[in-house]
Amino acid sequence: MASRVNRPRAAEALGTRNEATRRHNLSSLLTLVHRADGLSRADLTRATGLNRSTIGALVGDLVDAGLVTEEHPETTGVGRPSPVVQPRRDVVALAVYPDVDAVSLALVALGHRIVARERIELPESPSPAMVADLAADAVAGWVEEGSPRVVGAGVAVPGLVRAEDGLVVRAPHLEWNDEPLGEELAEALDVPVDVDNDANAGLIAESLYGAGQGVSHLIYLNGSTSGIGGAVGVTGSVLRGADGFAGELGHILADPDGLACHCGRQGCLETEVNLQRLEAAAGGALDHSRLEESLGSSEAVEDELTRQARVLARGIANVTSAFNPRTVILGGFLGLIVDRRGDLIRELVVRHTFAPLADSLTLTRAALVEDQVLIGAGELAFRSLLADPLGS
Repeated sequence: MASRVNRPRAAEALGTRNEATRRHNLSSLLTLVHRADGLSRADLTRATGLNRSTIGALVGDLVDAGLVTEEHPETTGVGRPSPVVQPRRDVVALAVYPDVDAVSLALVALGHRIVARERIELPESPSPAMVADLAADAVAGWVEEGSPRVVGAGVAVPGLVRAEDGLVVRAPHLEWNDEPLGEELAEALDVPVDVDNDANAGLIAESLYGAGQGVSHLIYLNGSTSGIGGAVGVTGSVLRGADGFAGELGHILADPDGLACHCGRQGCLETEVNLQRLEAAAGGALDHSRLEESLGSSEAVEDELTRQARVLARGIANVTSAFNPRTVILGGFLGLIVDRRGDLIRELVVRHTFAPLADSLTLTRAALVEDQVLIGAGELAFRSLLADPLGS
């Protein structure tokens, strides 16, 4: 009698386990296709260890859900080539990057490609409400021009962010304190919103698609109008710290008698290494879309590049001694400095780092150039979809 009573329960439990396994496999497949920007069924079979019929059924589910397409390559020799599973380009995430002088917006498609973008220059720092309005207007315009399916939004903020609920605790350059940006954008856009620090977003993108691929211990430093952001990556994860605010490397001490910083302290790294000092040396504002060309190579510029390279090298040496990374990736205008003064920076990093921690260190410019923060913000927004493609 007991066994008869338990059979339906056992069947129900088995069905539940099977459905959980199916959803896990769908997540694995969509993540692989997204990160590789397309894979053949044969590649998916090898990557997952699942059999061909299971892969076929799972791909069919993703096609039915409107997340991928299948393309059949032309036959050029013996045998039939495996169908290629491609991410849908009309399934997109909105990426939002507010800074002191502009708000950058983009649509990032599955496959991590930016399919639309806009940089809105501003005369003063935007408020959270302004960011929400600009984002909503941009999405409305892009939807009118095509038919993208916006599955979420990711926001990269130069400041301290409580990622679990999207609260911007402090963004001194933007003059934001305890701003519920995630809630405000979710209401304006009517999609799920994920908010994180801008350097964390850049680190995620470079780790997945750029100079940090395959690197288990790395540091990402980004230089923008609002200062220097930093993030530390350890075995595929962002180092968060006790309160979730680790990586404020722009605020390590560079000169105790230096200039006042926006954070309220004095002599932070970003007061000594910053875009405004380069602009002053160049004699005026620089064109951010062609930064190196507009900077030029006057004597004043060359001297300032050398000075900033020396200070930057000491900062990199400090964080290398603390975290022992394999690679340090430099984004934004810091990438320009390492291009122009790379040999000097490497020499000084080795000299100032606790030996032998810098002996095998790689210093490199961000591979995604100016796109890493927007692509990283897109990744924030895609996390829920990739975790459960069919929804809960």
